[in-house]
Amino acid sequence: MKVQNALTRFSDRVEDYVRYRPGYPSAVLKTLEQRCGLTSTSSVADIGSGPGNFARILLENGNEVFAVEPNREMRAAGKELLGHFARYHSLEGKAEETGLSAASVDFVVAAQAFHWFDAHKARAEFKRILRSGGWTVLIWNERLTASTPFLRDYEKLLFEYSTDYEQVRHENSYSGVKEFFHGQEQLAKFDNQQLFDYDGLRGRLLSSSYAPGAAHPRRQPMLSELRRIFDLHSRDGVVSFDYTVKMYFGQLE
Repeated sequence: MKVQNALTRFSDRVEDYVRYRPGYPSAVLKTLEQRCGLTSTSSVADIGSGPGNFARILLENGNEVFAVEPNREMRAAGKELLGHFARYHSLEGKAEETGLSAASVDFVVAAQAFHWFDAHKARAEFKRILRSGGWTVLIWNERLTASTPFLRDYEKLLFEYSTDYEQVRHENSYSGVKEFFHGQEQLAKFDNQQLFDYDGLRGRLLSSSYAPGAAHPRRQPMLSELRRIFDLHSRDGVVSFDYTVKMYFGQLE
């Protein structure tokens, strides 16, 4: 996905990203264990690792994780949150040039990140760093957009007030997956959910790269509309973000 400022567009929203982005259900690891042979001794390159939302569950599983992240602020957040894990390694790098040695890892994962890569160059790099028989995993938390009245109104808000939501919205993320795996990918799906009070909802919105920055003229109107739809739809002081976790995985030929 060719997007302006892809490298730095999250730099000013790291704190909200850390606090308000969703994690991943335990069924993800269980599926990788059952279908790909993941064990606690598997070494994993987490590409575009951000502050470590996916790396954390791997580290808690006992895996050695090489967290490859080009954004300085995201890397710093990852080190602060996960640096106490002995098997965590933070690396400045990118999908197309990770800095890892050839045939050095058993798994390559990209969580909420593949759509920012040059898929052709990333594929070559993943093949280079994977050991024989290694697996590549591409995973997203896909926010449901029309399953509830609140989520329908939230989607309308994004189209009206965001900077480039239509260009980077999640439906565009999967366009290169089949070509990347040469049509040999497998797909697993899982349910996920977050419950937010208003402050949490505000932080979740502002963690998005397409949310207008503090000085943008659409910022305050957007937050006013967010408040309106929260007050309209909240029950017992919360609203729900519902997700389908999509995990594509396969072995690169």
